Amino acid sequence: MAEQKWTMRGEYMESCNCDYLCPCIYTNPQGPVTYDHCAAALVFRIDHGSCGETNLAGLKFALLIRSGKVMADGDWIFAGVVDENADEAQRRVLAAIVSGEAGGPPALIRENLVSDFRGVAFEPIDVTLDGLVRTVAIPGVVSFEIEGVASRNRSGEPFYIDNTAHPAGRRLALARAKEMHMEAFGLDLHLVGKGNNGHFAPFAWAS
Repeated sequence: MAEQKWTMRGEYMESCNCDYLCPCIYTNPQGPVTYDHCAAALVFRIDHGSCGETNLAGLKFALLIRSGKVMADGDWIFAGVVDENADEAQRRVLAAIVSGEAGGPPALIRENLVSDFRGVAFEPIDVTLDGLVRTVAIPGVVSFEIEGVASRNRSGEPFYIDNTAHPAGRRLALARAKEMHMEAFGLDLHLVGKGNNGHFAPFAWAS
């Protein structure tokens, strides 16, 4: 599996417990996070993707992380969730990608920043895109709702931050969370009405 080439592209969305705007984005991420740690959930919908003969289109996965005060210092907790709708071959491929065993951005994260890997679970993942709103529900694991921060130029688009070093992509929409809940892998977080940080963007990854 680790030697097979894979590609995927689709939609990414994220929320973390930092106040808006998360300082990790504009400090590369050398600056301190808002609180004592950063807890974040990154969720990906694959619109097109494959590994060898295995089609990955239509599936979803999530990365859950918790860092210390400065993300670049490493020592992260890291875990993944793979769409339970995946068949056996798709599960093998996505579990290897999500865990960092098959190259690509998750491998870079795990190799350079993670000290506590807590595994990969298979759960239902529901993702809804509606205008500037992104909603995620993984029952018993994580859920959040974010809304893009609309520009006053009446374009119907959110503000963006560009040329970032974020693993999902260089250009991210800025968003605020209406609520965020994380309750798996020993991580526990519940935020409602705090307007904490969020992002969304198209993504394209390859091994």
